[in-house]
Amino acid sequence: MKADLFDQRRLLDLQAVDTTLTQLEQRRRKLDADTTLADARRRLQALTDRAASLTADIADLDRDIKRIEQEVELVTKRAAADRDRMASGAASAKELEGLQSELESLARRQGTLEDDELEFMERREGLEAELEASRAQTVEAQNALDDAESARERALAGIDAETAEAESDRTALTVSIPDRLVELYERIHAKQPIAAAELVGRRCGSCRIEKSPADMIPIREAPIDEVLRCEECGCVLIRTELPSSGSTPDASEEELKKYT
Repeated sequence: MKADLFDQRRLLDLQAVDTTLTQLEQRRRKLDADTTLADARRRLQALTDRAASLTADIADLDRDIKRIEQEVELVTKRAAADRDRMASGAASAKELEGLQSELESLARRQGTLEDDELEFMERREGLEAELEASRAQTVEAQNALDDAESARERALAGIDAETAEAESDRTALTVSIPDRLVELYERIHAKQPIAAAELVGRRCGSCRIEKSPADMIPIREAPIDEVLRCEECGCVLIRTELPSSGSTPDASEEELKKYT
């Protein structure tokens, strides 16, 4: 295939744009694989669940405390009624004995209830303190999640903007390069990431393999507009150093001036 050397060299620009697009896609995949956002969401959910569990436990204790308070109230009323009966003087000796025994039993029951109530209230106080700490941690976790989401959105927006710019540059380049040359490049690029590379000295810029002096003879002797391929990796091999004048007898001085 023949192609103007200037057009061949523009394939390096096209390759540079495609390399940028590949790097941008890699950055996008790295963002997708980043666990920072997922970890922040899991932590927030765990703290939210913990707060809900603590709230439910406190509600259960409140019901227990209320039940105990109601029972203490009943015991207190019963004891007051017994004392009133004893003070009235209307009770018989046997009844007085029974009332006294009941008062002692009620006192023990009231003591047990008050001990239970105190225990429940202490537990409630501990749970309330834990709930407050959990709520504070939840606020911090929400802020961390918001920051992570904002950072991801900014990163994605940056990638999208750079991708759009690179795609626009690519379109402009493919329009400015002859179709046959673009088609060759696209066929190679569909199989491998680097479809065009500079020949630096004797080294291919794609596979990095240095060619032997014998391999360089046909490259140096090839016409200036000959499209060369690397025998090792198959990419379009772009010459940035002009062939010696003795090796290009068909090229006029004016033609060579275009590439200098």
